[in-house]
Amino acid sequence: MSFTTRSPATDVRVVSLTAVLLCAFASGPAVAQPSNAASSSTASIMTPSSHITRYVPDARLAGEGKLTWLGFHVYDARLYASPRFNISDPFAQPFVLELTYARKLDGKGIADASRDEMQRMGFGVEAQHAKWLTQMAALFPDVDKGSRIAGVFQPGAGARFYVDGNFAGSIDEPEFSRAFFSIWLDQRTRAPRLRESLLKGSGATAGLTTP
Repeated sequence: MSFTTRSPATDVRVVSLTAVLLCAFASGPAVAQPSNAASSSTASIMTPSSHITRYVPDARLAGEGKLTWLGFHVYDARLYASPRFNISDPFAQPFVLELTYARKLDGKGIADASRDEMQRMGFGVEAQHAKWLTQMAALFPDVDKGSRIAGVFQPGAGARFYVDGNFAGSIDEPEFSRAFFSIWLDQRTRAPRLRESLLKGSGATAGLTTP
């Protein structure tokens, strides 16, 4: 369950959490450095874009976190949801998860890693995994530093994706949507501290747990 991220000097094999999209899994313990995600400056900067308020009209920044791997900044994750969002049952309400990448990643690798994580958590069967991989590979682009991929979750519906604010496509299958966003929000996620920062607004810088 790996993909390649390239630095000027070397290729590094990593395992992703995506999305969206995703991240690398380190062999060391997770590390988090709390910060205040609810500050007024952050709130003013992170005013939801139109592709977010289209699905969650009263969206606010519910939580955010920075994902790192072996000291490398992989992406910033932000969760937008209604003020009525219930963190004890996050899949009961619509939300938008947006990742802003800090480095180049391969789109096919993102799709591969996403499929592997959904499979690891027990979602779907083999035929669904193959179909989901094909669909994600067609949607997820190669990303550069500053690229943004937003995924829209709507209860009982599929997932819709936006790249740099532009509609990229959808996968109209509720089971896929639940499985995909569970990569970040399910208790079985490989990045539990990032999950906490997204759901509870703690604004952590999070590393990754071991596979």
